[in-house]
Amino acid sequence: MSIIVNKKIHFSTPFLLGYKKFVLPILNPDGTSTWPQMFPPDKISDLRKTVGEHHFMAQMMLNFMPLENVRLDPGKIQFYDADFNFITGKLGNYTITGAAMYWDPSLGHKNTDSSVCAFIFRDDKSHNIFLHDIMYMVVPPDCPQPLTYQCDLVLDFLNKYKIHRLALEVNGLGNALPEILGDKIAKNGGGIVIQRVNNHIHKETRIMNALEPLLGAGRLFAHTKIQQTPFLSEMLGWSPVGGIGHDDGLDAVSGAINTMPIPVRPHGATIRQYTANTNFKI
Repeated sequence: MSIIVNKKIHFSTPFLLGYKKFVLPILNPDGTSTWPQMFPPDKISDLRKTVGEHHFMAQMMLNFMPLENVRLDPGKIQFYDADFNFITGKLGNYTITGAAMYWDPSLGHKNTDSSVCAFIFRDDKSHNIFLHDIMYMVVPPDCPQPLTYQCDLVLDFLNKYKIHRLALEVNGLGNALPEILGDKIAKNGGGIVIQRVNNHIHKETRIMNALEPLLGAGRLFAHTKIQQTPFLSEMLGWSPVGGIGHDDGLDAVSGAINTMPIPVRPHGATIRQYTANTNFKI
């Protein structure tokens, strides 16, 4: 049986003739909540901080926001120069609850995609993210084993911050790294876990979803040493439609933000002991 499809079908009347557009955003023109009982002002504020300005305006206010207009403003980063105190578990006045390190690898040759390892702290009480350090690795041109060379740098980076788990992007080139890095970890006595990460979401989407809400809410902090890296210039040149400059540092930081953090407990804290009452009858 054959089916003939007429490609020249015309509607006798305009499509959706007689229908009216109905738009009801979460906020009224005067800024009050459309549904005050379900969405009071504090809940709307929390929602806005969580999803970011782009998604809030598009999904909750029903205003179309062209992706090409979205930018990452480094002026919204809050900088600090405090060091993490391993004894108290504090970073300045903030109590740190988690940490994550993420490696987005490349060959690391000059004038190519950067191989970047990013380290962040988290404060789950205030929902702040602290970009504490980021390492852009450049392999010498005469290096016979560029991947092994980078593995040594990453292990030093892990040991510097006493981190025992590394999230490693294994798409493409990274697929060869867990074995190389694992051998080096074993020779050094072990104790470090490699978490393999396969990314299936478009890179620009990962970056926007991770960083844009934090910047809009003022919850992205960075150590002042980050100002000496290409990270801020990457932010200035970035666009969610792609094709503008490098974004390897942005991708690594986004990966660290999306990684399940390692719980951080003050080294000076004592472990509380609990005694169960077993004097009961069944």
